[in-house]
Amino acid sequence: MTNMMKKSVLGVMVLGMTVAGAGGVYAGTNLQKITAYLNGSLDIQVSGSHFTAKDGNGNKLSPITYNNTTYLPVRAVSDALNVPIVYDAATQQVRIGTGTTAAVVDVTYTAAQIKAIKAAFAGFDGFETAYAPTLMNKGDAFQKAVGTGDGVNLVFSHMIVNVSPRDYSDGYESKEVTLSNGVKAKWYTPSDVPMLSFQLDDRIVTISSPDQMVSKAQLEKIAVGVAKLK
Repeated sequence: MTNMMKKSVLGVMVLGMTVAGAGGVYAGTNLQKITAYLNGSLDIQVSGSHFTAKDGNGNKLSPITYNNTTYLPVRAVSDALNVPIVYDAATQQVRIGTGTTAAVVDVTYTAAQIKAIKAAFAGFDGFETAYAPTLMNKGDAFQKAVGTGDGVNLVFSHMIVNVSPRDYSDGYESKEVTLSNGVKAKWYTPSDVPMLSFQLDDRIVTISSPDQMVSKAQLEKIAVGVAKLK
């Protein structure tokens, strides 16, 4: 999709209804009540493919028609166009596009967290070396390491990093991207949440943001920082 097309689409996106995590923040501010219509019959096409906007829980979001103008959910559309978006609650700003400050910061693990991560990997023969992201979205926080049937989930408040010998993208339609370090990765969507998958040494790393608070652009930056845990 061209930059002009992206600007045209982004220009009609409503901000108040769909920046994930922003609901309730606007209470007591300069809100004005209106009468609008949910336009569920509108067929949205992104780069020639049908697009269904969904919130962070996978619920369908219908476009809104108001005064002969159609408004689309900003978070869902920005992800579909792979355009970064950041909501700053302190300043009540929504920043979209290449000028966006997509705040990705270093992760600092405590000694106890490092011990827990290594313990989760130690349960797998031949797969004991621990890997973890060294970057995360600003405001996010590491929660826990969970061993699964064939890998480890590193759970943050707004993202999950899965490290496994298995490629979960098999059988799903995917879109290849090249990360900033030259590594080939691919996006695929098995259900409602986009997944970014790539090979790192002898394992497959899959990163996602279940509540979609971390954009695709940010997840691609975070992916570059996944490394052996020291």
